[in-house]
Amino acid sequence: MSDHKELDAWKQAMALTKDIYIITRKFPKDEQYGIVSQIRRAAVSIPSNIAEGSARNSDREFIQFLYIAQGSLAELETQLLIAKELKYTDNNDEIFSNIKSIQKLIQGLIKYLKGKQQK
Repeated sequence: MSDHKELDAWKQAMALTKDIYIITRKFPKDEQYGIVSQIRRAAVSIPSNIAEGSARNSDREFIQFLYIAQGSLAELETQLLIAKELKYTDNNDEIFSNIKSIQKLIQGLIKYLKGKQQK
């Protein structure tokens, strides 16, 4: 695979991670080692797994890391919904929209890589 920094999924995941850090700065201080830490770890995991997978030796391995990134996206979405329920954050429709967009990009990349394997 080419340089991970050229992948739209990686670029959008990086932007999402930056947004998550900005949003979580406003959370209660007593949550810094609780939900804030969990949310940030899940967010950082997304572009990290895309990058690591793209550096692997095979498309099969890359696909596995993309599935891990998908799992981190689902985890992040759940944690943000919990934060919203706890009223730690305002309505973040744009963040949830970005999550869906990244999910679609990753799913498209998985489909592309699986197609290459079948040829």
